[in-house]
Amino acid sequence: MEELAVVRGQKGLELTVSSVERDAGGFLTIKGKLENTSDSAAAISSQTSGDETEVMKHGSSFGGATLVDAVGKKRYYVLRDTDGRPLTTTGVSVLSPKATAAVFLQFPAPPTSTTEVSFQLPTFEPATLKLS
Repeated sequence: MEELAVVRGQKGLELTVSSVERDAGGFLTIKGKLENTSDSAAAISSQTSGDETEVMKHGSSFGGATLVDAVGKKRYYVLRDTDGRPLTTTGVSVLSPKATAAVFLQFPAPPTSTTEVSFQLPTFEPATLKLS
């Protein structure tokens, strides 16, 4: 798996971003894996779900993630379906020691002139992602 970025969170959690893809429909999909590098179980902070009531009622998710386009001065939020569910991995609340979980997040795609964004997930350090 290619590593485009590795962001570290609390309690030994690491998110490895392996792909960032624009599609013809105007979406940007980020894929990767979340790994617990520690020797004890790690709870995923509820902060990663964000603080929107509509998203929170659907359980644990990565709905609090954002992309920041500093040049375009714009912030992009994880997309939601018509029922308010975030278009991202859901249901991951605890990872066993050394365990991994596949992760995806879908955002509105920034303009094609945007070549990089800052990926931000609550409780994790930010990372710069190159867009093609």
